[in-house]
Amino acid sequence: MLEKINNDLKAAMKEHDTFKLSVLRMLKSALQLEQISKKHELEDSEISSVIKKQVKLRKDSILEYEKYNKMDSVKDLEQEINILASYLPEEMSKEDIEKIVAEVICEIKPEGIKEMGKVMKRLNEVLASKNADMSLVSSLVKEKLS
Repeated sequence: MLEKINNDLKAAMKEHDTFKLSVLRMLKSALQLEQISKKHELEDSEISSVIKKQVKLRKDSILEYEKYNKMDSVKDLEQEINILASYLPEEMSKEDIEKIVAEVICEIKPEGIKEMGKVMKRLNEVLASKNADMSLVSSLVKEKLS
């Protein structure tokens, strides 16, 4: 995965695509920071995790910019998310996530919202290898337990 990012970085330089180049440089920087903190070469799963964090940061920023009606910044961030998301495996559909949430809730049989932590812990284990939007998972669990 790192090789693909590096190749795309070189291609963006050759094509003079300054926007994509800046996004990939930010990503590469985040990956290098993670590699330094982990003290080993990053595996694809760790690279995916860093990319997901970067996407989440941008989604959070979009919400803030929308509050202040800064639509130019929102468009830029959406473009950045699209570039970053191209390196992630396809995200699970809402329907698939709902099925898994229902299965885990049946398995654990929580007694209300107080036991949401147990449900989320189990869902983290089940969804670890899949690309699921955990904020969506969390909101679905809250909805089911309320």
